[in-house]
Amino acid sequence: MEIISIEGIVISSLKYGENSKILNILTKDKGIVGVISKGALKEKSKLRSVSDNFTYAVFHLYYKEGKLGTLISADVINYFLNIRTDIEKLGVLNYLTELTRDVYKSSNNSEIYDIFISAIIKIEEGFNPKIISNIVELKYLDYLGIGLYLDGCVECGSTSVVSLSHSKGGYVCYRHRTNEPLYDAAFLKMIKAYYYVDINKISELNLKEKTVKEIDNFLDVYYKEYTGLYLKSKNFFNNLKK
Repeated sequence: MEIISIEGIVISSLKYGENSKILNILTKDKGIVGVISKGALKEKSKLRSVSDNFTYAVFHLYYKEGKLGTLISADVINYFLNIRTDIEKLGVLNYLTELTRDVYKSSNNSEIYDIFISAIIKIEEGFNPKIISNIVELKYLDYLGIGLYLDGCVECGSTSVVSLSHSKGGYVCYRHRTNEPLYDAAFLKMIKAYYYVDINKISELNLKEKTVKEIDNFLDVYYKEYTGLYLKSKNFFNNLKK
């Protein structure tokens, strides 16, 4: 085994033996890496605090492709303490973590890691967790192979759009609208902004609650109908939203 240093976040863990843990660490370059953290459950272990779920750090470990690695130490970047102490934010983080894990199964793309980490940081900084989670959901559709067409009408390319179609997978103009609901300009503008925004560069989120709810409802239905993902954490998240 070689010794490597790799940035990542602990997305799940389980007890191993009496005093150790097995960690699943999501990384940008190597996907999800399994690592044993020996003695992590001992009170005085130097690995105890860095082996908790959602620890974001540079992990130093013994590594071999396809094998269980061994954690040596970690330099913590962020514990996300604001999220850990807020039940709504923690619910969102659990949901986004489960969603990210499933999206990785469809597309092992390093961009997914960047989106996920950027989103968590923004939630930690105090940005609306519902909006941030919707932005992530929208961006993940491309990696699930069911991305929305938002550059014009999906049928003719016209930029004079009046609705967004679940069944057609994108904007539709008045001429090609069938039974889709009419959406106002704010909804049509903001869902496109969600798709193209660089999460790292978000400095404010001033949206009307009506628009936020409409986008959230659209994505809920779209995910249920077309992704095939059934996440337990989503039900908890939805109950929190209510």
